[in-house]
Amino acid sequence: MTRPSRTGSTPAVIAVLAAAGAAFVILPLLGLVARAPWSDAWSLLTTETALTALRLSIEVSLFAALLSVLLGAPLGWILARARFPGRSVLRAVVILPLVLPPVVAGIGLLAALGRRGLVGRLLHAAGIQLTFSTAGAVIAATFVSMPLVVIAVEAGLRSLDDRLEGAAATLGASPGFRLRHVVLPLLRPQLVAGAVLAWARALGEFGATITFAGNLQGRTQTLPLAVFEARQTDPGAAIVVSLLLVALSVGVLVAMRDRLLAR
Repeated sequence: MTRPSRTGSTPAVIAVLAAAGAAFVILPLLGLVARAPWSDAWSLLTTETALTALRLSIEVSLFAALLSVLLGAPLGWILARARFPGRSVLRAVVILPLVLPPVVAGIGLLAALGRRGLVGRLLHAAGIQLTFSTAGAVIAATFVSMPLVVIAVEAGLRSLDDRLEGAAATLGASPGFRLRHVVLPLLRPQLVAGAVLAWARALGEFGATITFAGNLQGRTQTLPLAVFEARQTDPGAAIVVSLLLVALSVGVLVAMRDRLLAR
């Protein structure tokens, strides 16, 4: 029996709606390209403010991606492999930042880690202040990006063939050996995909960062915050920096296309 082909004529209504959907996404990008002051683009991108924001964005997003992997991968493991009461509730809470309004996330971070927060007051007494600091920007970016790593790792672990670990155990491999030489090599594509997506999400973070860490040039002003500030004084610079963020995001999606579409 032959399988039905996935190719064929596309219904007109599907084609029209698909074209409308594509236009809905493409038109704002075309608007940026059309309104960009291309003759001044290089000078706008090489100002001290733009370069500082770019450097800070790279630093914050890389540290956030690293923290997301260090904290999110074990969470993904627990959600995929462990059995305990309330696991579904924990999963819902862990991935909540994906749908939580960023400003609400920032207020929550203030309530927990601010100077008068649940834990922040203890940190402040110990001489550690996260608000209005680069570390605070990293914390905010990690909060919103870590769920991407959790989801990728949990999905990867659920798709692994348990027989491979079983065979290694039968041959006398210890749990640590199986983790290092069987599970992690098989899980590498999902780990890489989760880390890169977390980095891209952290690079574009705005709401939680400005609410929790503020908008201080050289300390917490990342590229999205620089765009927000420039929009009020220099719209041309805001458009050029926005296009830089678009280019970085497109580059990530193109590089990760095969992993994102893999079964």
